[in-house]
Amino acid sequence: MEIRVFQQGFNYSQDGPGNRLVYHLSGCNLCCPWCSNPEGLDMDGGMAYTVDELVRSALSCRMMFFDGGGVTLTGGEVTVQLDAVKELLTGLKAGGVHTALETNGVNARLPELFALTDYLIMDCKHYDTQKHRAVTGASNRLTHENIALAVAADKHPAVRIPLIGTFNAAPEDAEGFAGLFVRLGMNSDNSSVELLPYHEFGREKYEKLSLPYTMTEQARIPSEMLRSFTETLRAAGLNVIHT
Repeated sequence: MEIRVFQQGFNYSQDGPGNRLVYHLSGCNLCCPWCSNPEGLDMDGGMAYTVDELVRSALSCRMMFFDGGGVTLTGGEVTVQLDAVKELLTGLKAGGVHTALETNGVNARLPELFALTDYLIMDCKHYDTQKHRAVTGASNRLTHENIALAVAADKHPAVRIPLIGTFNAAPEDAEGFAGLFVRLGMNSDNSSVELLPYHEFGREKYEKLSLPYTMTEQARIPSEMLRSFTETLRAAGLNVIHT
């Protein structure tokens, strides 16, 4: 089976524990205007590999997986290529490789990957379905359901919120996220929440691809807002981390 990858390389403790080989898979089912990897939105982008090729490549890098490292699959959105991802994770696990998966959760079949994933990272961009759909182009209902399923399955999901000043970073948004996470069964023992303030890492990529970059300075959040957001979530019994 083939799988399309638009970028690959190592990083340390950014996409899972330890030193990790990260495969960025092509294709996405959302259209977030702040996306830092617009080159990965197109399903036909990147290069096609066989799953066996990627497994062999990963296994040849074993000596690099120090401090609990391994392989992370991210995107784009990995579940766009779910069948190939399932086969890839199966091969990696058979080879004894620690696996991590980063996903937006907008796929009903995501739980099929839980047993093959050692470290699960899930984006949660908004607590409100209508606002999420208006900005990203799709509902977040499945994301919320999949977070609850991951918690129930003892996957200890690392839930990430990209904090965008014009979208989801107001005080009432902090209360909205806190209420959502509590309803989904999250607490400081079974999950974590990572806050990711808006950045412009993708701006130059948009320019190179001749794509419009619509984000403005209003998307940035001040440090006080980040601190207040953190306090609200921790007051709700959630484990908030910053990396």
